[in-house]
Amino acid sequence: MSAPLPPALDGFERREFAHEGIDHHYYRRGDGPAVIVIPEIPGITPKVADFARRVTAAGFTVFVPSLFGVDGAEPNPAGLADAPRAGVGMIRSLGRVCVSREFTIFATGQTSRVVDWLRALARSAHAECGGPGAGAIGMCVTGGFALAMSVDDTMLAPVLSQPSLPFGITPSRRRTIDISPADLACVRARCENEGLEVLGARFDGDLLSPGGRFEFLRRELGDEFIGVELPDEAADPDAALPPHSVVTEHLIDEPGEPTRDALDQIIDFFRRKLAVA
Repeated sequence: MSAPLPPALDGFERREFAHEGIDHHYYRRGDGPAVIVIPEIPGITPKVADFARRVTAAGFTVFVPSLFGVDGAEPNPAGLADAPRAGVGMIRSLGRVCVSREFTIFATGQTSRVVDWLRALARSAHAECGGPGAGAIGMCVTGGFALAMSVDDTMLAPVLSQPSLPFGITPSRRRTIDISPADLACVRARCENEGLEVLGARFDGDLLSPGGRFEFLRRELGDEFIGVELPDEAADPDAALPPHSVVTEHLIDEPGEPTRDALDQIIDFFRRKLAVA
């Protein structure tokens, strides 16, 4: 008998997926074309699950892979008062990612090994759900994964939310993203020849996802890169950490709020590229 799901993932179905020596479970929910929702550090938080529900409500099947952290755990249950504990939790999750061979954290010009697993998951999800193709959104350390997944013609709607790798400890690292030159050339060719578009979102002052990264993407992908950059004051002031997580921790879910407009733009992007009315 399978263990019950955490309350934050109520209504999801847990499944396993293995590919070339990498095995992770994921959570599935909804109907319609597939969208891979790749969590941010520290993992599948309640707000990541809430975002996934928004995607299903728009007419999609979401696949939420568990790559790190504790599924369904609240990162900062006491809000601003819990900021130090939230920071410690982030550091612990990041530490586990740093020592994993599946993730390329510090190197430049490389695609993380786990992206092969994500590409295979997207192909499997598309075969299961149908439609013209699949979408994906990566967040924080997984933000660039959606870009690298786009070497496959299955991927039609990649979204990069606050892409944070490689860490911007030098100016050159702030003007690149975690993808190999060969993969980037393939994505660029798809943009030029197939009409592939890539959507990115970040806060202006986010040091983890620096502005130079979006300048790099505009230079490499041209008009096919759609960059959404929000003022820091648009972030939820009650979040425990500085402005960073556009569609989760720093979302102000009210009509007319810039973060809500960005979330709606992402949903509309999925609908337009995956032909969901």
